[in-house]
Amino acid sequence: MKKIVLITGASSGFGRLSAEALAKAGHTVYASMRDTVGRNAPVVAQMAEFSKRNNMDLRTVELDVQLQESADAAARQVIAEAGRIDVLVHNAGHMAFGPAESFTAEQYAHLYDVNVLSAQRVNRALVPYMRRQGEGLLLWVSSSSSAGGTPPYLAPYFAAKAAMDALAVQYARELSRWGIETSIVVPGAFTSGTNHFANAGTPADTARAADYEAGPYAGFGEQVQKAFAAIVPPSADVGLVAEAIVRIVDTPFGARPFRVHIDPTEDGADVGFAVLDRVRAEMLHRVGLSDLLKPRVIKK
Repeated sequence: MKKIVLITGASSGFGRLSAEALAKAGHTVYASMRDTVGRNAPVVAQMAEFSKRNNMDLRTVELDVQLQESADAAARQVIAEAGRIDVLVHNAGHMAFGPAESFTAEQYAHLYDVNVLSAQRVNRALVPYMRRQGEGLLLWVSSSSSAGGTPPYLAPYFAAKAAMDALAVQYARELSRWGIETSIVVPGAFTSGTNHFANAGTPADTARAADYEAGPYAGFGEQVQKAFAAIVPPSADVGLVAEAIVRIVDTPFGARPFRVHIDPTEDGADVGFAVLDRVRAEMLHRVGLSDLLKPRVIKK
């Protein structure tokens, strides 16, 4: 059944791959990104051509996840054009590479804003529509770093993704009584195809990290990058993340998995999350809130 889907951060990487894959699967997809008439104008043109050439419904929408008014405007556009919103994919994110102490508190706050607060802004814009519909799906792109192996030099990103994952779990419980499902996709390490490392930090981030690399951490960054690359198999395909997202969206209501792992490095996150999610579920059983573990079917 065709769904109306909005994806954040869809100009490249997981977001763009997922937008195209969902459109191929027959869904109406709003690929959101910022600066659609500027820096991302070529992406907008490419997506329009892709949609026309393949006779698919792939649309672009302006959405700067760091601005509430932009999220609100994107929500109004989707509802005005499509009449509803069935799936919201939280994909927008940003990475920074360097020693933990090299980043200022303000730089940590920026990473937190992009990776965590962005989802809160978009939820505030779109979740009310889902609640009124009595059905919807929040699909979060998390990270295996939140419960698996964590190589050094990515502290701001890992901390932010862990916070985003925790937020996703809380939303899952709070929205289940309104027929809103949650699925969390947990990618492992991919060193190509995502733009994570190509865009790993602003010039200020990079310059400050470089200063530390020339001093107390000399040579450690290169060592970490080599070690990180060594554990990612050459066959690691970022397209598997998009395929997993399509399968989740296509799965009937009530049967969607809470977590799906796509981890070419097998860093143990599947084990870590299995324990963590079970502990959380047991607490809900103990306090008499077991019904929050499954989305309620809302009679229309």
